[in-house]
Amino acid sequence: MTMTSLRALYEDPGTTIASGHDRTVRQIRMLSGIVQAAPRPLRILDVGCGDGAATARAARACPGHEVIGMDWSGEAVKRAASYGLTVVQGSVDSPGLPIADASVDVVVFSEIIEHLVDTDAALGELRRVLRPGGTLLLSTPNLAAWFNRGLLALGVQPLFSEVSLRAIHGRPGSEVVGHLHLFTRRALISLLTANGFRVERVAGAGYHDVPRVLRPLDRLFRWRSSTAAILLVAAVKPE
Repeated sequence: MTMTSLRALYEDPGTTIASGHDRTVRQIRMLSGIVQAAPRPLRILDVGCGDGAATARAARACPGHEVIGMDWSGEAVKRAASYGLTVVQGSVDSPGLPIADASVDVVVFSEIIEHLVDTDAALGELRRVLRPGGTLLLSTPNLAAWFNRGLLALGVQPLFSEVSLRAIHGRPGSEVVGHLHLFTRRALISLLTANGFRVERVAGAGYHDVPRVLRPLDRLFRWRSSTAAILLVAAVKPE
């Protein structure tokens, strides 16, 4: 999968660029805890803000703090701007984010890392724009989610995984979303640590497309991050 084909996918108005509700709520709680403890107004950058719905909720939860949305998709930027947000078009890909070194207090990076070819370069770019002591709030689907463990045991392709940009093959679902990487809790912590972050917290969130009959199980398993549908991480750039 090339970056050109991924860009084409996300410029398609039919591609979903909204956020899952449970993940959004739980990540905003993490963000609220950071801003409430801050001695001064913070600069918060939502990289890969999508349609802006989650960014707008974050802005409402952080009055008095500067919240900026950023996305590589022109379609997403248009939608996000409709919320009255400050939105910039940009990407972690070369030449990098249009943001100065060490100028951001919090970077939100939700459901993005699984789409990237070079995850190490992306994390290096996020670390560059964070101030020492700044926090990265990252979320991504969990390869070892409880339902994926069951699917793999049955020989079924796990949810969230992709083998084609054109169609779904061998797994439940009907929507192609362009995932290139999937992470377990252990692998994600190791990757972040190797790229200069100190992981302070890992939590779980539910998945909005779980069938209604299975949602009680999804809510149960989200309390153990290693089996939750979505991984939520708070990681700090050391001072």
